[in-house]
Amino acid sequence: MSTVIDLGVAFAKVAFIMGFVLNLGGVLTWVERKQSAVMQDRVGANRASIFGLRLFGLFHPLADAIKLLTKEDFMPARAERALFLAAPFVSVFFALSGFATIPFGDVLRVGGREISLQAVELNAGVLYVFAMLSMGVYGVMLAGWASANNYALLGGQRAAALMISAEIAIGASIMGVCMVYGSLDPQEIARGQGAYWGGIIPKWGILTQPLGFILFLTAGIASTKRIPFDFPEGESEIIGYFIEYSGMKFGMFMMADFVETVVIAGMATALFLGGWQIPFVHADPTNVLVVVLQVGAFILKVLLMVWFLMLIRWTLPRFRYDQAMRLGWLGLLPLAVLNIVITAAVLLL
Repeated sequence: MSTVIDLGVAFAKVAFIMGFVLNLGGVLTWVERKQSAVMQDRVGANRASIFGLRLFGLFHPLADAIKLLTKEDFMPARAERALFLAAPFVSVFFALSGFATIPFGDVLRVGGREISLQAVELNAGVLYVFAMLSMGVYGVMLAGWASANNYALLGGQRAAALMISAEIAIGASIMGVCMVYGSLDPQEIARGQGAYWGGIIPKWGILTQPLGFILFLTAGIASTKRIPFDFPEGESEIIGYFIEYSGMKFGMFMMADFVETVVIAGMATALFLGGWQIPFVHADPTNVLVVVLQVGAFILKVLLMVWFLMLIRWTLPRFRYDQAMRLGWLGLLPLAVLNIVITAAVLLL
């Protein structure tokens, strides 16, 4: 009986994560249009309707899904069939898997059983997230190579170069957070941010590691392959690793980018914005209301981070390939190493 309950709890946590990430990724197709419209002083998506109801364009993601499902499924004659078909699934799978160790709450105690509000509990959960994000580049590389298109291959190579520089910078930028809170487990880091300076100022990662937060956010945006780091799919240069894809396969690559955006927002929340912590509200696993508020606080912070990432996407122009490489290797990485040294010195003192 205990095993059945454990399996049920595990399934519920995975279902919550999958439902939250996938639905938010779908809604972001609408958010991107509407937010850009507000920033550019125009109306934005508002044509799709059901029974005359438009609801601010909220039916556009549904119209997009119908269009992608019914569009012609094209495959180049010289494409490597098996790898061509597998590439979009690889990208989406690893993007979704990345959210597994991000805690969306502390602990809920029900009937003497403690339920950790984290789909997968790992002592090195931070490393797992970035391993999953870095594995996603295999889908991009497979798409570029299997398409038998030189422009697609070039886009895949650019994505691989960007991923290497971004992942190294991300890994170095979060080392300061791990040093301050003494753990590689996102749950323990979130709990560590529940302490206070002088009983007033919460010790959130954005305050203990401000430089690390800026570096992480910059490298995280690069890892999502979105503007200003979108040169793996630079339309103005006729470059794109999914240039030969159509229909739902094309949609899966786009969904992978949105899901990666949600994962980066989730990691930024867990490591730098206190995770599920609410200032001056202490965790109580027996109080369902407190646990619900914690989960709500985590979701709200993720939504705010996604909004901020969208703001950057519609504000900054895209980098040239050489500029992005220079920023990653000669800008982000040295600053991340400097942040580690400064953090170590402060901890020793």
